[in-house]
Amino acid sequence: MPSPQKIIVVGAGIIGASIAWHLGRKGASVTVVAQQTGGVATPNSFAWINASWGNPEFYFQLRRRSMAEWSRLQDDLPDLPLSWCGGLSWDLPEAELDAYAAQHHGWGYGIQPVNRATIAMIEPSLANPPDYALHVAEEGAVEPVAASKLLLEDARRRGAILSSGVEVRSLLREGKRIIGIETSEGPMWADHVVLAAGAGTPALAASADILVPLETPPGLIVHSRPVQKMLNGLVMAPELHLRQTAEGRIIAGGDFGGTDPGSDPQVAADDLFARVKTTLKGGEALELDFYTIGYRPTPKDGLPILGGVGAAPGLYLAVLHSGVTLAPLVGLLAAQEIIDGGEADELAPFRLSRFA
Repeated sequence: MPSPQKIIVVGAGIIGASIAWHLGRKGASVTVVAQQTGGVATPNSFAWINASWGNPEFYFQLRRRSMAEWSRLQDDLPDLPLSWCGGLSWDLPEAELDAYAAQHHGWGYGIQPVNRATIAMIEPSLANPPDYALHVAEEGAVEPVAASKLLLEDARRRGAILSSGVEVRSLLREGKRIIGIETSEGPMWADHVVLAAGAGTPALAASADILVPLETPPGLIVHSRPVQKMLNGLVMAPELHLRQTAEGRIIAGGDFGGTDPGSDPQVAADDLFARVKTTLKGGEALELDFYTIGYRPTPKDGLPILGGVGAAPGLYLAVLHSGVTLAPLVGLLAAQEIIDGGEADELAPFRLSRFA
């Protein structure tokens, strides 16, 4: 019986955790290396699970399938902090909402127009419900850091090694092949290295002369102190997207990815939180606890970069915005490609080679 493949996953956010978990389920010998468990971008995520937002159909279909994979993952991990709470959206002009709804309904998305009375029933805490919105009952949210830690802990129980607090400094090569990583604690060797390091991916890839075209726009998210139940699901109002976490915090951004906080983040956070308070009945009692500024790892064309790199055998890239939505499917397909070989048809549009 052949020895299991030795695989290093660099990054312990939601993507790295999912890939490590799926690799372990396929019998690989997995080591996860990261400076902090839970990742860097993941704790600053709005954590909306959806297939919305005007993407091309092939990307919509990938996201839609990953929504189903979240349910599969929850079957395997019943404690996963996942809620299919539904989402309300009215952050476009009505004509654009109608066009968006018609397109996505035609693709099989469960998107429905709702009037003011129905909106008030879905979200009774809205201070001023709009006359018209769209509702997608099948959308949801997850608590991303808790989910990442749950996946990593289950992977550890199955034999994975978790090395946190370790700085990864470069990739190690033998000829063209990637054979490991150089870390603050010395070299580590592997049959494959998975880079799921978010905004840190380009610098590490560059150490092996691989160019990863990535942008990292900042996103401000405000977090209230925990309060009683105020929101049932996701709310996408003009210039304000908000939801309530499992621990009762209202979190919000100018959009779901957060917006640029400018030169004075505290002022921007206070202004944003003031809008949250006026949007909700009883919002005057809300207190701002803290804000986060996340740097979203976003490939330059907005689509994920996933898969092996022809110029560097042994290297697998997994870098994307929409990491929360896509995490379970990316983990599943990446593990299949690495362990079984071959290429998943679903990932064909997302290879690094498209930038050549």
